Amino acid sequence: MHDNDDDFSLFAEQMRGVKRIRHDRADTGKPKTDLKQLSSLRQNATVAQTETKVDGLSDQFVIDVGAEDELHWARDGVQESQMRKLKQGQIGFDGSLDLHGMTVEKARETLWDFIAEATRFEVRCVRVTHGKAARLDGKRPLIKSHVNTWLRQHPQVLGFTSCQPRHGGTGAVYVMLRRTMLEGRDE
Repeated sequence: MHDNDDDFSLFAEQMRGVKRIRHDRADTGKPKTDLKQLSSLRQNATVAQTETKVDGLSDQFVIDVGAEDELHWARDGVQESQMRKLKQGQIGFDGSLDLHGMTVEKARETLWDFIAEATRFEVRCVRVTHGKAARLDGKRPLIKSHVNTWLRQHPQVLGFTSCQPRHGGTGAVYVMLRRTMLEGRDE
């Protein structure tokens, strides 16, 4: 019994000044990736792709922009220095898409497919030409306004900015994409 008393007093002495933890939940760090769940999510995403084309890029609130308006947007966490390089045309684009003359629906679908393909090939930057022609009814450019809205909604888009004059100026945008294999290096 005597040893236990010593152990207790030794323990009490060691614990002097230590605060008692009030909650009983352990922080186990990041939750582990459930590969089965990931696989089923991937399958569901493939199956639901036709629905996503409409749901993923919404026209509910289209940001109206003028023919000569410069476009510039960056997702939170994207460094301003990266956006400056993008704006100056210092990040080479691998792939171009021209949406001239398309209907809004066709442009949305084509843009969605184009970004999906670029992502698949781990492309860092692409150019999208939206044009800037005003509509016959005198309203602002239709496709340009939609592209400006859609790109902000696309999960793979890190940022975009109007091109240098040699690449289309305010009639086109450079689009910086997230690269999944190199996660963390782009943001």
